Amino acid sequence: MAGNLCRIGFVASEIVKHGGIVICAAISPYRATRDDIRNLIGENHLVEVFVETPIEVCEARDPKGMYAQARKGIIKNFTGIDAPYERPLKPEITLDTVQLSAEANALLIIDYLLENGFVNSDVN
Repeated sequence: MAGNLCRIGFVASEIVKHGGIVICAAISPYRATRDDIRNLIGENHLVEVFVETPIEVCEARDPKGMYAQARKGIIKNFTGIDAPYERPLKPEITLDTVQLSAEANALLIIDYLLENGFVNSDVN
């Protein structure tokens, strides 16, 4: 596993082992690394969310100009430019950031978590 992702996966697995819930927002470009983390945390405890956004849209939305710097070679090993990104084969949730609003995508996540018993809808 890649260094930082390995640490994130390990800490997440420890929290899950002790009954906690973890949300990690990390760019994980390699399928093998994501599979390793899934195995570490446990198949029934991990929800992979694929934020599907075309590279052109990512570049247009980039407020820091990092994609432009990567295209010029200033930033090296930038995912999607000069470093690969392997799309997930079977993510539990796929979010479309072009066609759907942030709110609509958030509802997709909440619905999935409710339907699959990750969160309880009972509020007392």
